[in-house]
Amino acid sequence: MTRARTALVLIDLQRWIVDMPWQPISGDAVADACGRLREHAADTGSSTVVLVRYVRADGADGGVGAAPNQLVPACAPRAGDHVVTKNGLDAFEGTDLDGILRREGVTEVVVAGLSTAHGVAATAATAVRLGYDVVVVSDATASVSEAQHREALDRLAASGARTTLLADLPAAQAAGS
Repeated sequence: MTRARTALVLIDLQRWIVDMPWQPISGDAVADACGRLREHAADTGSSTVVLVRYVRADGADGGVGAAPNQLVPACAPRAGDHVVTKNGLDAFEGTDLDGILRREGVTEVVVAGLSTAHGVAATAATAVRLGYDVVVVSDATASVSEAQHREALDRLAASGARTTLLADLPAAQAAGS
């Protein structure tokens, strides 16, 4: 990941979401994989980090300060991170995510988090439509069923996003350059 052009966008890694039943891997496994992606970005200074969280627009979930809406420790905000709060599936809708990415000079977006068929798919699809090169890390996301996970990844690939495994991420980025 090259800082001037790549953003790591981690979706909905709040405890109440991570604790839901996911397939083909658990929410904790997704959070762990996202934490490894984030550590790589931090260790190398190689990308802009954007942490996305969902809160209800009506505040019925207690808002951004409520304990359930806090990001898991591996993905808690650090100095230099951008935190985007969304009220729907797509992290671009109603937020300044596109503005943040444009100001940072980002051309490639690496997306991971929960869930493949919802927040990840909606955000990745919009990123493709906005002209970003998009990579979805398939073993750093999950959905309510393995079939739903696979179908979402297939739809994203058909729309122009690339999918890769965490271990293959540097090679996938090189292939897209």
